Amino acid sequence: MTEIEKGSANVYADLGIANAKEMLVKAQLAAKIGSILKARHLTQVQAAEILGLPQPKVSEMLRGKFRGISESKMIDCLARLGRDVQIVIKAAPRSRREGRVEVVFV
Repeated sequence: MTEIEKGSANVYADLGIANAKEMLVKAQLAAKIGSILKARHLTQVQAAEILGLPQPKVSEMLRGKFRGISESKMIDCLARLGRDVQIVIKAAPRSRREGRVEVVFV
């Protein structure tokens, strides 16, 4: 019988990957970029031109290989795709000792 263990909200943390929080944020940003590109029916060459990235980097990002792309660059990509990006900084609740970074799409 296979044992099933409930994971957290971060698969990268569950797998013990370094920088798990950063990787989750990048994955969410990359997924949104990918969904916008797909909705616009853009080729990777067209996307690369819009995003200001080489086509191989676009390909890697869309396949989940985004270690060489900064969060800042991904945010820039979203702006280039016509999205407003807001960064909101607020105090964490007293129940948590540490703040968290999350991506919210509206």
